[in-house]
Amino acid sequence: MNRRVRTVLLSFAALLFLGSLWGAGIPATAQNPPPPAPPTGEGPWVVRAYYTDRQMVDDLAAWLEPWEVHPDKGYLVVAVDREGYSRLLAAGFRLEVDPQRTEELTRPREPLPGQGPDTIPGYPCYRTVEETYATAQAIAAAHPTLATWTDIGDSWEKVTPGGNAGYDLMVLKLTNAAVPGPKPKLFIMAAIHAREYTTAELITRFAEYLVENYDVDPDVTWLLDYHEIHLLLQSNPDGRKKAEAGQLWRKNTDNDDGCTNPNYWGTDLNRNYPFQWGCCGGSSGDPCDETYRGPSPASEPETQAVVNYVQAQFPDQRGPGLGDPAPADAMGVFMDIHSYSRLVLWPWGFTSTPAPNGTALQTLGRKFAYFNGYEPEQAIGLYATDGTTDDFAYGELGLAAYTFELGTAFFQDCGAFENTILPDNLPALLYAAKASRTPYLTPAGPDALNVAAIPAGVAPGQPVQLTATVDDTRYNNSNGTEPTQNIAAAEYYVDVPPWITTTPPVPLPMVAADGSFDEEVEEVVATVDTTGLSAGRHILFVRGQDVNGNWGAVSAAFLYLLDPNVSPAIEGFVRDASTNLPLAATVTASTFQTNTIPANGYYHMLVISGTYDMSAAAPGFATATATGVVAHNYQTVQQDFYLSPICEMFADDVEAGNLGWTAQSPWAITTEASHSPTHSWTDSPGGNYANNRNISLTSPVLDLSGYEDVSLSFWHIYDMETDYDYGYVEYSTNGGGSWTQAAAYTGYDHVTWKQETIPLPALDGQANARIRFRFYSDSSLTADGWHLDDIALTGGGPACITPLAPTAEFTSNSPVVLGSPAVFTNQTVGTAPMDYFWDFGDGLGTSTQSDPEYTYLAAGTFT
Repeated sequence: MNRRVRTVLLSFAALLFLGSLWGAGIPATAQNPPPPAPPTGEGPWVVRAYYTDRQMVDDLAAWLEPWEVHPDKGYLVVAVDREGYSRLLAAGFRLEVDPQRTEELTRPREPLPGQGPDTIPGYPCYRTVEETYATAQAIAAAHPTLATWTDIGDSWEKVTPGGNAGYDLMVLKLTNAAVPGPKPKLFIMAAIHAREYTTAELITRFAEYLVENYDVDPDVTWLLDYHEIHLLLQSNPDGRKKAEAGQLWRKNTDNDDGCTNPNYWGTDLNRNYPFQWGCCGGSSGDPCDETYRGPSPASEPETQAVVNYVQAQFPDQRGPGLGDPAPADAMGVFMDIHSYSRLVLWPWGFTSTPAPNGTALQTLGRKFAYFNGYEPEQAIGLYATDGTTDDFAYGELGLAAYTFELGTAFFQDCGAFENTILPDNLPALLYAAKASRTPYLTPAGPDALNVAAIPAGVAPGQPVQLTATVDDTRYNNSNGTEPTQNIAAAEYYVDVPPWITTTPPVPLPMVAADGSFDEEVEEVVATVDTTGLSAGRHILFVRGQDVNGNWGAVSAAFLYLLDPNVSPAIEGFVRDASTNLPLAATVTASTFQTNTIPANGYYHMLVISGTYDMSAAAPGFATATATGVVAHNYQTVQQDFYLSPICEMFADDVEAGNLGWTAQSPWAITTEASHSPTHSWTDSPGGNYANNRNISLTSPVLDLSGYEDVSLSFWHIYDMETDYDYGYVEYSTNGGGSWTQAAAYTGYDHVTWKQETIPLPALDGQANARIRFRFYSDSSLTADGWHLDDIALTGGGPACITPLAPTAEFTSNSPVVLGSPAVFTNQTVGTAPMDYFWDFGDGLGTSTQSDPEYTYLAAGTFT
């Protein structure tokens, strides 16, 4: 049976079963077992609260925020103390304490070795409020034309005398001030709920990525030239300081509304916004409750600061009626970043009626969820809320407004943040910036991807091939199916993007590489005539259109026109091929000059007239090329160089039996599925896995001494109950004595083989390294499980370096000699070196002044 069909039938059967029990007034738990004995003490405890109808969930969510809601199993997860436990019992819930999660919640927060006193104990990847502010101030100081750091208001403690000093609420605005507006705007706020560690760090990393890649990455460059990005990194700094000490604090710290218990003080800022405040049972009027909405709409200074700032930045684009839509060409995107639950949400949250722009909101939501793999749904999906940020932004101003719920925990471990949450969500945020010009139109169109000018640098008048992929299918269809269409057209623009109206640019057509626009994904090409273009850097904008007339998001590439008479500078970037994130590297040209590429991957070299092709000297290193060579004032250059390629320290294609794995039963090698013929590892050979599994496939001990930038790669398919059953990837530096999570996978219908690459910097140089794949299932639905194939640990470093013999000697009477071949030695922690070679077109491995290509540089692009 098709996995999706099976899942739907199981879910439907479960709903029928629950519905029959609810209709009979019987709790939806097996045979009505007697309630467990209540726990002793005062708590807190993490409990599973079993319910019998949806109204119970809504009633609970009006005073206590559920951590998780599992409608297919009839329970929710929440943390309570003794009073909350009794209140749930009185409301009709059957309660089970989760001992493991309770232990995790109450475990003291201890600093890791080397952590300083002013950090978050046990969580070195997350910055404190002070560290976050210091980072933003440093960005503004280092990039004065790109960044401003602005005070927009105060926290409750700052405006309340007699207590703590409190904080300013600060916005980091990013745009190229030299390019005039008006510009479309993206506003992102984070950490409105104090305990949600991942949120502020994600947005801070996003800011760092943007400023580090301006003038380096063409898409980041045009985004900051033509758009504005406004980042409220800490929306609730008073509450955040309590959470940084390990308290499960959600609200701000307002203590003057009548609550006498200091553990319950505060207003839930995400129930305090003025639109539909307190309207619909989605918040509480009790000042001690977790979802207390405050005494009046926007009563809190933090809320007032955000409302005033957002209203000053965005015009009102929607009518006063609940049914009034914003115009289709409305500008602006508003995002509120939360954790946890792996969700992408959009208005409304107070009613199940779709918002007037609901279809367009859904399309962009499914686009976001394509990047991060989260479930896209209207905000009311699990329970009602009112007075929230996204309902305010859309309801008052017509903005395309979204909430992301990141990850799987409030105090998310650093491994999951670094290896999953950050790389999954950075592309979604970049797309949000792209779509902010017309968020109700652009997401319906196809994405332009992989834009490349080949070669990236030529002499004026030389032709350039422009290539791209135009894709109309990039949506997450886990909750309904987004319509897709065939591609109808593609076009490019030189230097001036298509939305400029003062001096309208000329659209230049691209054609389908296979000769016909007749598919939902098309490779497109064009020949760029560089005649008349000035020397220096140009930018090529590409976009695609589907048969319904929808134009999609723009992507771009740099093109360099090189004047061989002036030895111009050339610049570019080195990026990871799988994550698109920048890499640090070292470039060495012969023995005469070494350039270090910093962590942002940017390089800047002088180009001389001449060519050199290293592919003949290093056959097979042809998956990437680099732009530019370093100029040398030497008359004779001996070409001595070294390669630092990717090394495989451990590889298993599962074709030669067990290569030393420790396989807990029923992990086994199977032929029922494979990526490379004909075997793979699986946790459930022969059929579905069982309930209550916790089994591992563990590698032998691996000596990684002398290796750097270690990465794990593998191919897999998986079919497991979403958000309940998981496949975990973990590593150990002490031979298996302790383990750290690197990645986690869950969900149905991942039945197409996919390669994963996970940086594991902690294993660099370790003599007792191990990896393992651990499968976990709970006590409900089962499925086909996890299949793994073609597993490899790779890295670079001294153990990988292979010396090559000298390949060429050049003599010249001119003061500047032919460019030397170069070595790229990757230095980025956690990213394996990539294959590379220098290719400047002649394919000979040698060159002389009589070579016709000696007159100009035919450069490539490092990808």
